[in-house]
Amino acid sequence: MQKVTLEEFFSSVHFNSDGLVPVIAQQFDNGEVLMMAWMNEEALKETLQTKHMCYFSRSRQKLWRKGETSGHIQKLIELSIDCDGDTLLALIDQTGAACHTGNRSCFYRKI
Repeated sequence: MQKVTLEEFFSSVHFNSDGLVPVIAQQFDNGEVLMMAWMNEEALKETLQTKHMCYFSRSRQKLWRKGETSGHIQKLIELSIDCDGDTLLALIDQTGAACHTGNRSCFYRKI
């Protein structure tokens, strides 16, 4: 794993035409994939400053601080960027359910 400076990290993020980048949230200690959400630049900066996950809600068009109303917070452990700079991977410590349905993970249905 290559460590980069904060400036290098930010300059590597390729936000889409809506100013967003997808983020995969994964439980840090067991590898469980919990959810995928979006971040804009402001959400990314807040997440890095507070070490608590902050996303951008496309439906509400505003910042979404995970757990703000539910108490199901996500503490940031580590943040990585993929080789293309267009997807982030957040290793987190999840408290409670990650999914709005009450399930631990948003990926609870299988074929």
